[in-house]
Amino acid sequence: MERREEDMQPYLSVIIPAYTEEKRIGKTLEAVYAYLAAQPFTWELLIVLDGPTDNTPAVVANFATDKANIRWIDRKQNRGKGYTVRQGMLAARGKIRLFTDADNSTDMCHFDRMKPLFDQGAHVVIASRDAKDATAARQAVPQPFYKRFLGNAGNLFIQLMVVPGIWDTRCGFKAFSAEAAQKVFTAARMDGWSFDDESLALARRFGYKVEVVGADWTDAEGTHVSKLDYFKNIAEAVRIRWYLLTGVYNRPAEAIDLSKVTIHHT
Repeated sequence: MERREEDMQPYLSVIIPAYTEEKRIGKTLEAVYAYLAAQPFTWELLIVLDGPTDNTPAVVANFATDKANIRWIDRKQNRGKGYTVRQGMLAARGKIRLFTDADNSTDMCHFDRMKPLFDQGAHVVIASRDAKDATAARQAVPQPFYKRFLGNAGNLFIQLMVVPGIWDTRCGFKAFSAEAAQKVFTAARMDGWSFDDESLALARRFGYKVEVVGADWTDAEGTHVSKLDYFKNIAEAVRIRWYLLTGVYNRPAEAIDLSKVTIHHT
C-alpha cells in the first residue's frame, strides 16, 4: 500500500512553543516558513500553544490556511515552556527535531550551521550566544545589563550543578535527533525555564554527542522571563542535580499521552 505523504517521516521538524504571542508570532511563522519552503529536504512546522489567553490561536490558524506541512496543538491549559517543548518534541515526526522561540531571536538560517554536525554524527546541536562556547556567537541586540549579569552568575552555578562546560544553556534554538529527543524528553520533568539545562544534562547522561554552534542573536521585546525566574532557576538546578544523583531519571516520568491531544494540520 502506498504511504500517504503526511504519514512519511520528514527530515526536519521545527517546534515553536507559544504562550501569549499574538503580536510576535505572525512574523516568526512567516520567516520560519520561508526558510523551510526553500530547503531541498522534507520538513514540518509544529506550533504548540501553551494555554494562551490572547488571540494567538487565531493568528496560528489563519497563518496555516492554504499552507502545507503545518500542524499545531491548541492546548487550553498553561503548563509552562518546558512542558510545551516536551510535548512538541514527542509529537514531532522528524528525523531531526528543532525547537525555536516564538520571538525569532535566533534566525532559522542557523540550522545551516547545525546540519553538517548532524551529518557527521552529532545527536544534539545547540546554539549559543556566548563566544566562550563558539567564536561565531554574537548578540546583535544584546540583553539589558541586569539580564546579562544574572544570566552569567546563574550559569556559573548551573555549570557547577548540571551542565559543566557550556556557558549558554538557555538559547532557545536546540536540535535533537529523533532518538535523542524521544529518550531525553520522555525522561524530562522540568515544566518551566530550566528544561534547557535538564535536557542537556540528560543528553549527556544518556551518552549523546552534544555540539555547539554560535548564534547571531537579537534580543526581542516582550519576553515572558522575569527577574524572579533567574532565582527560581538556581533552585531548579539543585533539583536537577538531586534527580541525577538519586536516580530519579531512571524512573518513569509523567507520560504525555498524545492519543488524547488534538493536533490540527493542513
